[in-house]
Amino acid sequence: MARPAASSSSSTSFDTIIIGAGTAGCLLANRLSADPKRRVLLIEAGGKDDYHWIHIPVGYLYCIGNPRTDWLYQTEPDPGLNGRTLRYPRGKTLGGCSSINGMIYMRGQSRDYDQWAELTGDDAWRWEHCLPYFRLHEDYHKGADALHGAHGTVPELLQQDTPYFRTLRERGASGEWRVDRQRLHWPVLQAFAEAARQAGIPESSDFNRGSNEGVGYFEVNQKAGWRWNAAKAFLRPTCVRRPNFTLWTNSQVTRLLFEPAEGNQPPRCTGVEVWNGRELLTAHAASEVVLSAGSIGSAQLLQLSGVGPADLLQQHGIAPVAELPGVGANLQDHLQIRSVYKVRDVRTLNTLSSTLRGKAGIGLEYLLRRSGPMSMAPSQLGAFTRSSEAYAWPNIEYHVQPLSLEAFGEPLHGFDAFTASVCNLNPGSRGTVRIKSPRFNDAPAIAPNYLATEEDRKVAADSLRVTRRIVSQPALQPFAPEEFKPGVQYQTDEELARLAGDIASTIFHPVGTTRMGRDDDPLAVVDSRLRVRDGRGSLIAGLRVVDAGIMPTITSGNTNSPTLMIAEKAAQWIAEDRH
Repeated sequence: MARPAASSSSSTSFDTIIIGAGTAGCLLANRLSADPKRRVLLIEAGGKDDYHWIHIPVGYLYCIGNPRTDWLYQTEPDPGLNGRTLRYPRGKTLGGCSSINGMIYMRGQSRDYDQWAELTGDDAWRWEHCLPYFRLHEDYHKGADALHGAHGTVPELLQQDTPYFRTLRERGASGEWRVDRQRLHWPVLQAFAEAARQAGIPESSDFNRGSNEGVGYFEVNQKAGWRWNAAKAFLRPTCVRRPNFTLWTNSQVTRLLFEPAEGNQPPRCTGVEVWNGRELLTAHAASEVVLSAGSIGSAQLLQLSGVGPADLLQQHGIAPVAELPGVGANLQDHLQIRSVYKVRDVRTLNTLSSTLRGKAGIGLEYLLRRSGPMSMAPSQLGAFTRSSEAYAWPNIEYHVQPLSLEAFGEPLHGFDAFTASVCNLNPGSRGTVRIKSPRFNDAPAIAPNYLATEEDRKVAADSLRVTRRIVSQPALQPFAPEEFKPGVQYQTDEELARLAGDIASTIFHPVGTTRMGRDDDPLAVVDSRLRVRDGRGSLIAGLRVVDAGIMPTITSGNTNSPTLMIAEKAAQWIAEDRH
């Protein structure tokens, strides 16, 4: 059956329904429920974020691949990966991916947002108009300046006399989204940073000022050594105490509900159907439904509800509400190529954690000081540079770690080593997300289509050469680095591109499956204010998508914080449209 047979059913009404209590959904719930006249329902398919490993930074190792916190998706066999499939983690708990991700705070490059403005025809997406919305919720460890800091230092926005900004002014000067420094350093990472400088990559103390070129330590979404997820930031303590706010956990939306189009009137989204494991619930939305289920979940739910490619809907016997070929298309992701180097005469996590004494020391350090390896983000050191002189901007990103393993989730190697993972920031390859059946609890087919273009394969080969150039610099030579993966025997473009397919894996940054675009863009799913199109030149009333799926092109870096910025903008638009 497409939907469960209900043992019982009930119905209730709200002004705004938000689907997905992840990064975007938590911020939206906070901002919209600040208006006491608006009744807000937030629906999360996963449970509460009360699993202790969510909050200990190294706990991502126990959250990814865990059905308590992860959707457990797998990709389809990928030709670009030589037929391999990949684990494709997506958060399934309060906080969503912010509860299981790498905690890296990264905005991307100013050119990313200027490109969005060109693709949508809306200057609201230019860098200078996005920057204030990053700052509105930021709690920056160095304090406020022209590019960082909480909303109290963003007067150009807060002076606006609207209910939305009046609410923010009343909140005070402190932002909710903590951006902190990392609490540990490793000699091998220091040596890699110096080697990168010797290779011509400048030093950077801040990757978030519009150009992220350089090498330095990532800043992270942590507070006092604990993970800082979107649920802590935006749901607790303020949001959950509001009488006009309702949260449903362990409740999966099975489909969106619509009033059909009549004459010149477009269809209208009127609510959702929800399965909580016991009964089928119907929730009605007087104002609008906001899809914040992520690049995978939002595309899947639109398709299940009759909004998507005509051939796909017909294949699964789903009555069309709006035929939109772009739903589930345009999937983009960052593919990391993991180079592993054995080292000598320097300690890495591989051997530090290999004994009971070492593990006890790691645990004690975290217990006493909230520092050490248990406070580690998955990657500590970063670098942004060019794969070749053909690029006028940094087009590759490094995530460098003082450890190595065969694949994520497997044991660390028994020898000291570091990993230098490099990804193409602006891949040309495009994939898809498509439902496999009309059943809401069947995972969709996720086909990233990695390394599908000649340029992507060339960048992959060249980026491995950049890694080798960095590692060959004098700063690392005291540790006698030896290339363990991929292996120095692979030298040609063809060999390196094929090896990239053998050893590369996702960094978990899927975007683009509900892209925004101009009215004449046949693959645009939403307009520049994130309202869903009806496929006939108008908009579906009462329906938006607010998550990373709306990105027309992927940002040049980690995607979590740009998703918060998107939600901050959307919250303002939703509030304004009601008044």
